[in-house]
Amino acid sequence: MIQQVTLEKIIALMKRRGFVYPSSEIYGGWEATYDFGPLGAEMLRNLRNSWWTNFVTSKEDIVGIDGAIISHPRVWEASGHVESFSDVMVEDIVTHKRYRADHLINEVTRQNVDGLSPEEIDDLIKKHSIKSSDGNELSKAKKFNILVEVNIGTLENEKTTAYLRGETCQPIFYNFNLVKETSRKKLPFGIAQIGKAFRNEIKVGPSIFRMREFEQMELEFFIAPEESESTIQRLKDESKDWLKRIGVSENRLRLRDQDFKERAHYNKVATDLEYEFPFGWKEFQGIHYRGDWDLKRHGEYSGENFEYLDERTQKRFIPHIAEYSIGLNRLMLVLLCDAYHEDEKRTYLSLHPSVAPFRAAVFPLVRNKDDIVNKAREIYSHLISLGMSVDWDDRGNIGKRYLAQDEIGTPHCITIDYDTLKDNTVTIRDRDTMEQERIKITEIEKKLKG
Repeated sequence: MIQQVTLEKIIALMKRRGFVYPSSEIYGGWEATYDFGPLGAEMLRNLRNSWWTNFVTSKEDIVGIDGAIISHPRVWEASGHVESFSDVMVEDIVTHKRYRADHLINEVTRQNVDGLSPEEIDDLIKKHSIKSSDGNELSKAKKFNILVEVNIGTLENEKTTAYLRGETCQPIFYNFNLVKETSRKKLPFGIAQIGKAFRNEIKVGPSIFRMREFEQMELEFFIAPEESESTIQRLKDESKDWLKRIGVSENRLRLRDQDFKERAHYNKVATDLEYEFPFGWKEFQGIHYRGDWDLKRHGEYSGENFEYLDERTQKRFIPHIAEYSIGLNRLMLVLLCDAYHEDEKRTYLSLHPSVAPFRAAVFPLVRNKDDIVNKAREIYSHLISLGMSVDWDDRGNIGKRYLAQDEIGTPHCITIDYDTLKDNTVTIRDRDTMEQERIKITEIEKKLKG
């Protein structure tokens, strides 16, 4: 009988098999901080490479950058984050535990109340008699800025307050002219980046879904105003196609347009892509039409001229921006939840080969026969030379090795045995079906890539 997927099972597997660990666990851990173990690091690398290949390397009209994590403080003033990058917070008046108000209200009413003012939040809390998780009264709602401050400088009285970037896109915006000139691109074109962002979140979790340090993959498309609709549709179509190719189930995805109060201060249109996690429908990707807000604001604050001359029409304008942003850590959680299967015989992750930590595992049938081990090492080394991530396992019986690889999502296991020495064939086993077949060594590469 197939078992129900729960977040607790996913978290246990992630830690047990080396996908994700609580950070600094030997010191008791630290809220909402996680370290990615050997399998998590491999899976994240595969996702980054797949995304970059699909959205940057294979596209003539998109280039990439790698911007600084700490920028000039004026960047965040210009972007509006210093003034507006905040969540509404309430506090337990007894324990002083703090809560993100919209999440607390949603848990009770199932209403989406993103974007409401502190006064509107207070009215809803009073109307529904909402208490803290400990059953205590709540304080008046107030705004809480979630930018993470850092102090820069060597002299105590001369330190400057700066910020760890709250989103990865700002270096794309303030570098627009430099990228346009050095890459010799004409509108429409895109600039992409993968990198860390930081937010002092009031409400974190569950697990790696919402952290204070996280990774984003973002694409900013610079366009003429009249191209916004077609560009937004392109981003929706291409992002959906990519998710399908890496194995996300379409029947557990839905698009949801944000209403006016939910949208960030810079967004004219915002569409979330949500996944049905074990803890409910939650957003992990956004597609936004930001208008000319970003370049106009950076122009005002810096004095830089971001006007673009359209050579065809001879018109000058500030480029508008269509944005595609996806949370890398959230995507990893999507894929693990989507791929998790459990029955009375085994637990396995039905991960797509392109994102699984290992493309294959190589098993010598026994570890004390040099001929078999050497032949297995030869096959293992050849697959590694092809750029594949391959696991080597010579411990225990074959059945236990299969189960261990199933649990980490390895698509194929290759066993080298006595017959291999006679006829240069191996047994290859499929993770999902558990079917085994005998193939020639020369056919392994084609089988794994197929």
